[in-house]
Amino acid sequence: MQEERFREYIRRFNTEDDTAFDDYLAPDMHMKNGTLEFTGVDGMKRHYLDLIWPDFVERLAVPRFVSDDHRAAIQMNTVFTAKHDAEESLFGPVRKAETFEFDGVIMYEIDETGRFSDILVAYNSFVHTDRDGNSRDLGIPH
Repeated sequence: MQEERFREYIRRFNTEDDTAFDDYLAPDMHMKNGTLEFTGVDGMKRHYLDLIWPDFVERLAVPRFVSDDHRAAIQMNTVFTAKHDAEESLFGPVRKAETFEFDGVIMYEIDETGRFSDILVAYNSFVHTDRDGNSRDLGIPH
């Protein structure tokens, strides 16, 4: 996969454009993110449309990218910012403006159509910062 194509996926993701999943994911794709696993484009859409984007603004940054025709690997930095107070969210109770920062590596398997068929997420850190600026590493959130 060419880096420009991948960065277009990230740009669309950052605007919460769920049609990017249709364009970039194989219909039967598999995702493993800690203990969280799901399959299919519908699984990815449910995860983001129902569990992430209602409660968080999520912004991805990709400082490093490598690929060939069958795989891509990236260093990913992601910041989730709580949109509002919520007693329940994917990350537990949150207050508006709190952040969760992910730093890790993601491996993408690419099928013959140029879509992601498998996504494996590996964590270096996942840090919660409350509204008072207190930070703590949460380990793997899923």
